Amino acid sequence: MALKMDRQVDAVDISFFLNEVAERGVIVSVSTGGSGISMDSPKSLATVAASSQNARPLGCLLNDFVDIDPTRVPLNWFKDQHRLGDKCTILTKGWVVTNKIVGTPLAGQLAVLASSGFLAPVAVGTASSANSPLVGQFRSGVNEDGFAKVYIDL
Repeated sequence: MALKMDRQVDAVDISFFLNEVAERGVIVSVSTGGSGISMDSPKSLATVAASSQNARPLGCLLNDFVDIDPTRVPLNWFKDQHRLGDKCTILTKGWVVTNKIVGTPLAGQLAVLASSGFLAPVAVGTASSANSPLVGQFRSGVNEDGFAKVYIDL
């Protein structure tokens, strides 16, 4: 599980498709973008960036994306599963409790995009905060299960 149910959703984006297996709680980035409002453009494609370098983060993924055969196994709606190629729900503003974290954050540290869509803590004004895209701010440290509260602001 990558997201706890404790969250505040202020804004979401539903204009991007996702064509890869991903677990909720990761930060998705722009792969390709459509033009205009592009609500149903196949060019509006999100991805889980392997590296934070040159990544353009969109927000926190709120759905699980699974690669299953729909003729044999139904989607588990209780887990909010979606098939590859479906539209994804991306949190752009609000806070979540996630374990998709690299390092040991402290409350108040900036949250930047790390590799594989994970979040990493950096101190305000350090060189690391300039090299990785800023995603938000940690609102707590990690608990014994590895979860922390993070505010997403994109």
